[in-house]
Amino acid sequence: MFSGIIEEFATVVAIKKDRDNIDFTLNCSFVSELKIDQSVAHNGVCLTVVSIDNGNYTVTAMKETLERSNLGLLKVGDKVNVERSMLMNGRLDGHIVQGHVDQTAICTCVEDANGSTYFTFEYAADREMAKRGYFTVDKGSVTVNGVSLTVCNPTLNSFQVAIIPYTFEHTNFCDIKVGSTVNLEFDILGKYIARLQQL
Repeated sequence: MFSGIIEEFATVVAIKKDRDNIDFTLNCSFVSELKIDQSVAHNGVCLTVVSIDNGNYTVTAMKETLERSNLGLLKVGDKVNVERSMLMNGRLDGHIVQGHVDQTAICTCVEDANGSTYFTFEYAADREMAKRGYFTVDKGSVTVNGVSLTVCNPTLNSFQVAIIPYTFEHTNFCDIKVGSTVNLEFDILGKYIARLQQL
């Protein structure tokens, strides 16, 4: 489990295809603290550390993950938001994030907000997806590329988030432009409520 508070961004140093899977090798400041089998969120996707070598670590993304997320679009040199799993004796500074990306969204607008920046994202939506909890609500939580954020101005298939300068500089929001593909994880509480209504 994660909180959506990004520790830093890792840099992709190698990509290797293995049948339907892809192995990503990355570098970041806490590689020496990682262990094999440890969970680390990458752009919001929970992946398992499978090897550590020469100051880098490797994780494997399977076909399902690649189809639901933007990881398959990564290139060597790209920045990836990373967060290690949450410590149970700490504060929950973001919101409950599972690291299970639901789908991707496209950035449709980036606007200066006199110090902060508004990003608008649009995603595929329909009635059946909404019944499963794939939706946003005003002032609710959403995870974008692993970052815990507050929703503004939601519609059936879009929403805005306001990014403060610190978040812009310390996550890969600094690289998001109109047309960029991002990962979304909708709020788990909304998913449970949606499921209860079906039952």
